[in-house]
Formats: sequence, structure tokens, C-alpha cells
Amino acid sequence: MKYYIIAGEASGDLHGSNLMKALLEKDANAEFRFWGGDLMQNVGGTLVKHYRDLAFMGFIEVVMNLRTITKNLSFCKQDIEAYNPDCIIFIDYPGFNLRIAKWAKPKGYKTHYYISPQIWAWKENRIHDIKRDVDSMYVILPFEKDFYQNKHNFPVNFVGHPLIDAIADRKQIDEDTFRQEYNLNEKPIIALLPGSRKQEIKKMLSIMLSIIDDFPDYQFVIAGAPSQDYSFYKQFITNPNVNFVSNITYDLLSVSTAALVTSGTATLETALFKVPEVVCYKGSWLSYQIGKRLVKHIKYISLVNLIMDEEVVTELIQNDFNSKRLKIELNKILNDYERTKFFISYYELEQKLGGKGASNNVANLILKALN
Repeated sequence: MKYYIIAGEASGDLHGSNLMKALLEKDANAEFRFWGGDLMQNVGGTLVKHYRDLAFMGFIEVVMNLRTITKNLSFCKQDIEAYNPDCIIFIDYPGFNLRIAKWAKPKGYKTHYYISPQIWAWKENRIHDIKRDVDSMYVILPFEKDFYQNKHNFPVNFVGHPLIDAIADRKQIDEDTFRQEYNLNEKPIIALLPGSRKQEIKKMLSIMLSIIDDFPDYQFVIAGAPSQDYSFYKQFITNPNVNFVSNITYDLLSVSTAALVTSGTATLETALFKVPEVVCYKGSWLSYQIGKRLVKHIKYISLVNLIMDEEVVTELIQNDFNSKRLKIELNKILNDYERTKFFISYYELEQKLGGKGASNNVANLILKALN
């Protein structure tokens, strides 16, 4: 079979690579052409566009890059027609992928969507496009199946969360060796996960790093995103109590005592490593004002709290994300009693997400539909 896969972000690259591996195990003749990143490229096939050239954050940034986005859409359609795949697999990235699905379905291409757009949070009217343009939807959050099937009468498959597999299958590391390799001392580690795009990294790190002198008994380690070079992060590393590692976030979390995390998939990854965290978010004023008016009916921004339907982790959003509040909340999660509460909640969270096998489940369902 010939598969055309579109993933536009780092998380999509991870989940896309694992899905490709699962498809190869079941389809020895599988051929891949894809938009994604290094992890997908390492599996094999042809990388058409790297996600680092596709990701634009916030309403203003999208508007400023509309010409590039339009060109990418046009090129993608031409590339699909030239490749003529047996199916197209969309991985998250809804602003782009739903437009391609709208074009692809009338042309007879089989459309499979892995990792649903978060229409339960905003743009719920996208359900009409999904019903029209998507043959099969594979959801990874337990409440999404009820949302689609009971509220919108659209059958979907809950396949479990792919992060369970990604974390369980990773190569284990020795903490002493890790510290030596990256010149880390014996102090407990507080991981800083500031996001993956330059705009958000600048906003997040400026506040995250403002409190390091208040925690002299800890060392802070920035988790560099695979889409950014060290030269970009160098400007932020001006304190001897701050270190940097690149593209090994899972290894860093596995040896961390606590974490300050930009909202997104990283909040769930941190929880699955059982690391107490403070969730942070700060966007441009205009983007935040627009977003606040569009996202009206959800109580939380972090996946941890959304899945648990309660405030397990503290969320510092926009003006609440400041040095004073961050210092207070970090002190809280370093308290032994509070940490025990985290571990209990994180265990319950993992049970809700289901066991291993998301990529394998999706691969089986896609091949069943194609055959």
C-alpha cells in the first residue's frame, strides 16, 4: 500500500513515526510519502516538508504567514495527485489537514484522521467538515468518543493514547551517566519545557528563568526542541545554575524532580513520567483575547486537567504567569505532601488513557478499512 501522511508538528512526527512502524509490521510493501520530521524520516520513505517550516503559533502569526500556508496547501494537493496514494493519513494539525481532506474526499482518496482536532474545545462547527470529509477518525482521549458519538452521532474509534507506547518503549537511561554526559551536578533537577516555536520559547523562558535565584538548591535544565538550534537558546543561558539539553526531553523528565511546562502535549508527557508540574501559558495580548472568546466552554487548558476533569496541576495563564505566582507554585510542588497527591492523580490519569498499543490499533483499523 502507498500511504501519504501529513503531520505538521513535533508531536505529530513522534506519533506518525510509530504508526509507520506499526504499518510496516503488517504491510511489508508499505510505501510512505509524508510531511513530518526527523523521526518519521528515520523510519523510511520520502519527507516532503519538515514540520519546522509549517508551524505558526497564534492568530496574528497565522495571518502574517497566509501566503506561505496557501502555497503549501496548493503544493500538497499537487504532490498527492502525483503520488496517488491508497490512503491519506492526517495527524492532528487541523487548520491544514481539514482543508486537504475537503479537497481529497471528492477525488476518491481514502481519508483517515489520527488524533482528532480539539473541536470539543473550540470550532465545534468543524464537526460538519469532519463528517463530510473523513472516512475514519481515531481518537486518543477517552472523553472524545462520547463527544463524537453521543453528541454528534459520528462513530469514531478510541485507540488509546500513543504517548503510553512512546514512553514505555523508550530506552532506559542511567541517571549518573546522564548527569555526567551533560555536565549536570548532583542537585535535583527542575526541567523547563518552554515549547517548540521561537515566539513562545522567548515568552516562556523569560519568566521561567526569572525565579532561578530563589531556588539555589536546585538546578534548572532547559529542554531544547528538535526544531531549534542551540544558537537560539544560548541567549537565555546566562546563569551558572541553568543548563541545556537538546531533543532528549524524555530522558530529562525521567531524572527530574519537578517541571515548568508550556501548555500542550508536554503537560501530559510530564504527567506520564510522574513529574509534578506547573503548567504555563502566555501568548500575545490580541491572540489571547481572541482565543478567550472562542474557547468558552472548557474549564482547563492542560490535557492533564481536561482528562481528569479536575485541577490536578496548577495552570498559570497569561497575566497569572508571572515571577511571583510561579515561585509560589513551584515551592508547592516541591513539598513532599503535595507531591504524593500528584503521584496518586497521575496513576489514575494513566488508567483512563488505556494500555499500550495505540499505533498498533490504528494500523489494524486502517488496513481493515483498506482491505
